[in-house]
Amino acid sequence: MTDTRRGPTALLVMEEERRADVYPKHVLDEIGELAHWQGPALTRDALRRDPGALEGVEVLLTGWGAPVLDADLLAHAPELKAVLVAAGSVRHLTTPEFWARGIPIVSAAAANARPVAEFTLGQILLGLKQVHRLGREAAAARRYPRDPRVAGGYGSRVGLFGLGQIGRLVAEHLRRFDVEVLACDPVVEPAVARGWGVRLTGIEELFASCDVVSVHAPLLPETEGVVDGPLVSLLPEGATLVNTARGAVLNEPEVIGVLRDRPDLTAVLDVTFPEPPDPLSPLFTLPNVLLTPHLAGAMGRERARLGELVRDELRRLVCGDPLLHAVEPALAATRA
Repeated sequence: MTDTRRGPTALLVMEEERRADVYPKHVLDEIGELAHWQGPALTRDALRRDPGALEGVEVLLTGWGAPVLDADLLAHAPELKAVLVAAGSVRHLTTPEFWARGIPIVSAAAANARPVAEFTLGQILLGLKQVHRLGREAAAARRYPRDPRVAGGYGSRVGLFGLGQIGRLVAEHLRRFDVEVLACDPVVEPAVARGWGVRLTGIEELFASCDVVSVHAPLLPETEGVVDGPLVSLLPEGATLVNTARGAVLNEPEVIGVLRDRPDLTAVLDVTFPEPPDPLSPLFTLPNVLLTPHLAGAMGRERARLGELVRDELRRLVCGDPLLHAVEPALAATRA
């Protein structure tokens, strides 16, 4: 890290394991041209042991393993002017005391949304061709089916449960294909959805009429377990359910029961509850469940996008320009 002795004073606090991915050398060097480093990067635990490291810090940079911005920690940061988070949700690190200070906080959710949407698009296209179902059936029978019935990528329906940042990006990707996109999101106006190429509908029609349903709803009290057995049982024959949101949005015991009774269905689950599943969970053994270990989000080199977003927001802060990714307090609790 370059000590330039100019610009705001900054400190980087996050876990060590993914730090080099999120803040690679080129990003740290460019941040060093914009800000003066208070000192070497710290972990959350190291900061808890020495909260005095925040004295004089004007910009806190963080990511996974961010410190909780409670009253005790904030008491050591009287000059804090901004928090830039190279990760998605800020729910777990913000507190009423933090919001009361009126300090802007930036989330890199937009950068993390890109690989999630790309992963989702891939699974949707595979689902429309019923790749997973036909692949497992061919392996079990040791022969290819004759003239298999698949929805395909023309005139099929894709359902999005949730039109947040990731859901909207998936909808944007799907506009390149000859599919009808339906969505269920109670906070989106129909006219706005139409502008995104999406038709709003109720959750039951979404599940009953779509060849693939992809879950993008945040985990809130009203969404916990909302994707239950009766809902999944409405899926058409050969349909695919994709979940890259939060595992607890699904009522897993009920969904497992439907998947056990409906071998024609496929569930692609990048998230579970708990995560990872219990070793004895049927999710590991059901042939029509594809488990992926929470890899839809930024992985490896993709993580540099998050640090680059933070760097760009720091540049805007230094130049006095509006921040593009600041999280509104009223919306922070609705982020996944």
